[in-house]
Amino acid sequence: MNPITTTLNVDQLLLMALREDISSEDVTTNAVMRESRTGCAQLICKQDGVIAGLDVFKRVFQLLDETVCVTMYFKDGDSVKNGDLLADIKGDIRALLSGERTALNFLQRMSGIATYTRKVADLLKDSKTRLLDTRKTTPNMRIFEKYAVKVGGGYNHRYNLSDGILIKDNHIGAAGGVAKAIAMAKEYAPFVRKIEVEVENLTMLQEALDAGADIIMLDNMSIEDMEKAVEMVAGKAETECSGNVTKENIARLAKIGVDYISSGALTHSSPILDVSLKNLHAV
Repeated sequence: MNPITTTLNVDQLLLMALREDISSEDVTTNAVMRESRTGCAQLICKQDGVIAGLDVFKRVFQLLDETVCVTMYFKDGDSVKNGDLLADIKGDIRALLSGERTALNFLQRMSGIATYTRKVADLLKDSKTRLLDTRKTTPNMRIFEKYAVKVGGGYNHRYNLSDGILIKDNHIGAAGGVAKAIAMAKEYAPFVRKIEVEVENLTMLQEALDAGADIIMLDNMSIEDMEKAVEMVAGKAETECSGNVTKENIARLAKIGVDYISSGALTHSSPILDVSLKNLHAV
């Protein structure tokens, strides 16, 4: 992750997570380790997958003890196997004990997302369609989860509500129709902003095209209607398919010829990748 991004955005989130786990003190560690002592531990992979979040893992320990040294044997995006030694960690034993769970929580979650994303992205590698994530992320975890999607081979949709215009069903309802919503967006937004609109049927699609939408999201439409939709768009706008997209059905969706497929499952339904901190001992 970019060092500047880490300083400005990530550290405060990592500190929040550490404060959640250590509200006043780590009473167990303080009971068994009364003074500073250097120790070593190993980061062991317990499942096959794709690793992501190694720098985040390291940073958690360094926020507790800036002298902690982590020697990595893999980098983000690498395929890993059960039993692989991912890293050696050396530092104050108290920091290693107190930071272990928080560091592992980030690494396991991010690696799980990268692993699932890689599996889904591989199903699209012979098509023109790009795989996108969504805003269906864990609160306060978005920067980590969207990074993990990129590590896994996916692409990021808008980061947050300030990042782009996406007119969804409730915006259309509030505005009084597709055409009105697009017209209002064009009037309000800077000209450099693309306007994406979500449509649920071919009638809405035609309205969006007539109003000059830049991107059309085909939301929860049948395969047959999506095929007709791509024919109707005919290159006049970019197309995105969304709604209940999983690795089980994505290959069929890619054959339709949409430019993008977005999947909330990448971030909200990925199982963790099991990794563990083992063999802690004093040196």
